[in-house]
Amino acid sequence: MKKLIFFLLLSQNLSAQSNEDKIKAIVPELDAKFEAFRTQNHLSSVSYAVLVDGKIVHQSNRGTVNYKTNKIADNQSVYRIASMSKSFASVAILQLRDAGKLKLDDPVWKYIPELRGQKYSADSPDITVRHLLTHAAGFPEDNPWGDRQLGITEAEMLKMFKKGISFSNEPGVAYEYSNMGFAMLGQIIKNVSGQSYQSYIINKIWKPLGMNNTYWDYTKVPDNQLVRGYRWLREQYIEQPFEGDGAYGIMGGILTSIEDFSKYMVFHQKAYQVNAPNSPILKKSSLKEMHFPANFGSMNNRGFTGSGEPCNNVSFYGYGLRIDQNCNQIRSIGHSGGLPGFGSDWKIVPQYGIGIVTFTNGTYGSAALMNNQIVPYIIEKAGISPIPFPVSPILKQRQNELVKLLPSWEGAEKTGIFAENFFMDYFPDLLKAEAEGIFDKVGKIVKINEIVPENALRGKFLIECEKGKVEVSFTMSPENPPLIQAYSIKLK
Repeated sequence: MKKLIFFLLLSQNLSAQSNEDKIKAIVPELDAKFEAFRTQNHLSSVSYAVLVDGKIVHQSNRGTVNYKTNKIADNQSVYRIASMSKSFASVAILQLRDAGKLKLDDPVWKYIPELRGQKYSADSPDITVRHLLTHAAGFPEDNPWGDRQLGITEAEMLKMFKKGISFSNEPGVAYEYSNMGFAMLGQIIKNVSGQSYQSYIINKIWKPLGMNNTYWDYTKVPDNQLVRGYRWLREQYIEQPFEGDGAYGIMGGILTSIEDFSKYMVFHQKAYQVNAPNSPILKKSSLKEMHFPANFGSMNNRGFTGSGEPCNNVSFYGYGLRIDQNCNQIRSIGHSGGLPGFGSDWKIVPQYGIGIVTFTNGTYGSAALMNNQIVPYIIEKAGISPIPFPVSPILKQRQNELVKLLPSWEGAEKTGIFAENFFMDYFPDLLKAEAEGIFDKVGKIVKINEIVPENALRGKFLIECEKGKVEVSFTMSPENPPLIQAYSIKLK
């Protein structure tokens, strides 16, 4: 009996474990995986952190960040994060949009006059701000050429724009990654706000978030914190020169620490916390707009199961952010980064309340592929459950009203809870026969479980009976108040 009681108490304790505790329990496995990733890819250093419900629950720093001083990575190490910089441009653009200072569907030439009249063809549409945000402007993919443009001056950039842009596609018809497009967004931020994009983002995003260890200009980073970038070549680490801070820097020039960048990740995670207030930086609805799959990227094999098996993945692009959904329907939001000497990636998974960020000082670094594997591993290995969608009052009300009709469906047509189509698509005598047939098999109702919502107007619930379980699902109409338009019942 004592053994049974101990087992029950242990089971209750495990089931009550927080996601934070669950992840901390697998830290040795995570650290081992990241160390293997570092050595197998010849990366001089790797720093990573796992976030749960808006805070870092584990951070690890391994390897050398400066061979001249033999400095080892630590919590204050400042890495260049390359294209992870892009979403800061998007936040700034949406701030200006929300303030009524620009419109996403305005032509870009309205804000950068040097681009007036530049088109793919005579009948193609103007490039819009939205096209730039979503890599749909029709510009050619420009890695690694764009990597070498970070330090160019505004005058040089505008001269290049005025000379003419080469298009690879008509605007608005395809996804093609463009660093130039984000350089244009930086110029728009300057022209609309009246200050450089660097100053704007520092004052409107970094300072409010407390990102005091984040920089545009690598020469401003304290020397004992600045991570040097390396390329593994001819069996040795070769230091890579830094690009300067110029007109192109908004597409990939930011330098920051894991701790500082995590504050930015938390800002994005809070968009999904129902009770969290709007941030003064950007309201939750605008953040979710950034996260929406606005442009299809590709179907690819960059997804992974929790056990590490490669699987299908679909990639989209939002506003300065990638959205990936793997074969197990795990959707992540974030961005990778790669420059000579650096590789990085961050992801949040709103469905599970977790996030991960990885910095390396190895050229292009493969951090995104690593994080693609680690996210499903954490979810499966730690046993993280999805965050349930909140039950709307009307969904709960309709559940209670529907249950009262089962299994006889007596008087259902007079209740007023069904949409106009319902009894044209479902017939009372058949509804009754189906429900009574099911309940004859499972016996009397013992318990009605809480509804599990798919969204505010659709859900399902289990009815526990003497000899089995019954699943009921229903969907409501868009009218006000919403009424039941579709229904199903089945043995579970």
